[in-house]
Amino acid sequence: MSTLSDLVYAQGRSSEEDVEWLHRLAGDGQLLADLAFADIVLWVPTSDDSFVAVAHTRPGGAATLFYRDIVGDRVRPQWRTQVREAFQTGGIVDSSSPDWFEETPTRVRAVPVTRKRGTAATVIGVLTRHTNLGEARIPSRQQITFNDCADDLFGMIASGDFPDLAAPTSPRRGAPRASDGLVRLDVDGITTFASPNALSAFNRLGFDDELEGESLVEVVTAILPTKRQFDESLPVVVTGRAPWRADLEARGVTVSLRTIPLRDHGTRIGAIVLCRDVTEIRHQEQELITKDATIREIHHRVKNNLQTVASLLRIQARRSHSEEAREALTQAMRRVSAIAVVHDTLSEGLAQNVDFDEVFARVLKLVAEVAAAPNTRARTHSSGRFGTLPSEYATPLALALTELVTNAVEHGLAGQEGDVEIIAERGDERLEVRVRDTGSGLPEGQVGRGLGTQIVRTLIQGELGGTIDWHTIMGSGTEVTIDIPLRYIDRTPG
Repeated sequence: MSTLSDLVYAQGRSSEEDVEWLHRLAGDGQLLADLAFADIVLWVPTSDDSFVAVAHTRPGGAATLFYRDIVGDRVRPQWRTQVREAFQTGGIVDSSSPDWFEETPTRVRAVPVTRKRGTAATVIGVLTRHTNLGEARIPSRQQITFNDCADDLFGMIASGDFPDLAAPTSPRRGAPRASDGLVRLDVDGITTFASPNALSAFNRLGFDDELEGESLVEVVTAILPTKRQFDESLPVVVTGRAPWRADLEARGVTVSLRTIPLRDHGTRIGAIVLCRDVTEIRHQEQELITKDATIREIHHRVKNNLQTVASLLRIQARRSHSEEAREALTQAMRRVSAIAVVHDTLSEGLAQNVDFDEVFARVLKLVAEVAAAPNTRARTHSSGRFGTLPSEYATPLALALTELVTNAVEHGLAGQEGDVEIIAERGDERLEVRVRDTGSGLPEGQVGRGLGTQIVRTLIQGELGGTIDWHTIMGSGTEVTIDIPLRYIDRTPG
């Protein structure tokens, strides 16, 4: 299915600013559908004077009319005149008689989607509300209030006052919906309606009276514990003056608040305050934060311990009188240092994936000590990109590349000047890495059998499910090619 952006851009009539506006409006589609007890469909004009649906939201507290998704469909003939009139006139157009949709009587309202551009305003689409009349019943006070709030928001959409660009662009986890709790405020911040769920949320916070007729600011002030910090955006949220979000905490309960100021042609007439008890969600978030911090600390300590081990190996190598023992200890030190680099990277972030280009840039510096060996002048170059890899694959790949680069310097360029080039090519299905040196070359078929070669084979073939090939470059030098299927690494290209 095409995304909203794809569908809008395909019509060739909207700018990036229009698409952003439509995205924000579609993001509040569920709120509009729940308040209106109706299906909400967002339409944009096409190049042939028609309209196509780019977003559709079903109501949470009423039966939907559209059991099949209509996103991507063109406007039906029975709605086209009404939608076109709203788009051309910039006014809200209601159906004059019930509309029948699949043998169900409905009422349709077409609302022009207006985007303000400084002092000017342009209609960029149309929003339609489709109300199911087949289940009509005597509306409750809550339903009447919800419908009134929906009408206010529809008027703001038509005048370009909603969505509000000052509102947060992405709701935090646990953002409240209309069914979670709704408080209606007048222009002075006095509660004119509080849904049962909203009243229950404030009762859990410690307010035992009725909310209606009370100033929400005074209610919240009485609830807040003394000498405790609170969300700095809370004052403007509970007064209904700003389209912000805030958390209200008291008695071990956390209620998330979202305010939507209501305006009539730019004049503030009140506000909607949505509220939701998010105590359990905040506890889970705190547990996750604690666990993430613990994991980062573990990676940090592992890195420190590995660096300590590497330092001990370096000291032992310097004190060794045997050249063979010194070489073995130096190689072990380098391998431990390579693993430490990965853990250091993991300790800096909470993501499960690793930017391996950054890891490899640090790993490549580990060969500097070898490159500075007597009679050897090695220049290392890297090109291409590795992309993002899961953390569990970063260590074996980093260790394998450390071995290959080290071998290219120590054995391929032993006692001479030359280059070592590392080329990474990442496609949709595989990652290929080539390590190439300009040394004396390797007789075909005579691959080394030392510990380093065994380590590389085990890491690439055993842990990463890839293949590795050694061969001599025509003329001089050796090239080692690693090929790793991406299905073993990451299902999405990095």
